[in-house]
Amino acid sequence: MTEKSATSEPQANADTTTQRPRQESLWANLLLNIVIPTLILMKLSGDDWLGPRLALIIALAFPICYGVRDYLVRRKFNFFSALGFVSILLTGGIGLLQLDPQYLAIKEAAIPGLIGLVTLISVKTRYPLIKVLVYNDKVLKVSKVDHALREHNNEAAFENTLRVASYLVAGSFFLSSFLNYVLARLIVTSPAGTTAFNEELGKMTALSFPVIALPAMIVMLAALFYLFKRIRELTHLTLEDLINDGK
Repeated sequence: MTEKSATSEPQANADTTTQRPRQESLWANLLLNIVIPTLILMKLSGDDWLGPRLALIIALAFPICYGVRDYLVRRKFNFFSALGFVSILLTGGIGLLQLDPQYLAIKEAAIPGLIGLVTLISVKTRYPLIKVLVYNDKVLKVSKVDHALREHNNEAAFENTLRVASYLVAGSFFLSSFLNYVLARLIVTSPAGTTAFNEELGKMTALSFPVIALPAMIVMLAALFYLFKRIRELTHLTLEDLINDGK
């Protein structure tokens, strides 16, 4: 009996380990989605190298292949990843079809703007987007939080907190939308299908993190900080009691 238990316990631990989703590599993400495409667009788009059309196709192939592989590994549909995938395809279409660069600026603004609208609309539903993303068993000990909210009669205050946090998150996406549009209009001015267009697209991609992602991320983190702070105040639980660490 003892021997059987000893052998079954490692088996259970092994099963638990294999069931955990693989963590996304930050360096692989940056390399395949930003660094390599940027270098290809800026350095290899000349006629003496790949040429503007082939360089654009190869540069966009890296984030596309990364997204497909990530989906095959995780086997889980992600709305934000899907939007990113569509965004890449639209960029390729604008470049290959040689459309006016203003369409690129519109596309760059439309994607985060759409997410911001979805976030606002979701506030009026039973499942605000902030609740779906954060208030789940993977992030928080939901049952313990629910019990503490009922115990302190703070359920209505918590719903109001979710509403305010949703407005802040939506604001981060709208900020990203505005900055995307401004950056695209300022940098990408050459006709699509040219070497200059590719180089400008690469420059825009390289600047997207410090100019766009960083400010939007700060607003997003402020929203999450507010949400967790309010949950602690409404439940009288410590952060260690709130966070689901898998134990």
